[in-house]
Amino acid sequence: MHRTQIQLDERLFEAIREQSFREGSSVAGTVRRALRASFSLGDYGARTKFSFIASGRSRGKGSGTIARLHDDAFADSLTNF
Repeated sequence: MHRTQIQLDERLFEAIREQSFREGSSVAGTVRRALRASFSLGDYGARTKFSFIASGRSRGKGSGTIARLHDDAFADSLTNF
């Protein structure tokens, strides 16, 4: 498997994120399935289910932004340690 990085506009990212949530899958898994379907490559392997997605709730400073600002939140936690 190869790692790559892409930039998505907000509307496309939100659509992928919502689809991932509905499927109980990761964003990366949803993107891989969409690309395989687009190139008629079929569904490769079993889908990994992430039943823990949205199972918890963020609380405290930065609540609701941790997915987007995880690096900053991690750095803050280290400086406040």
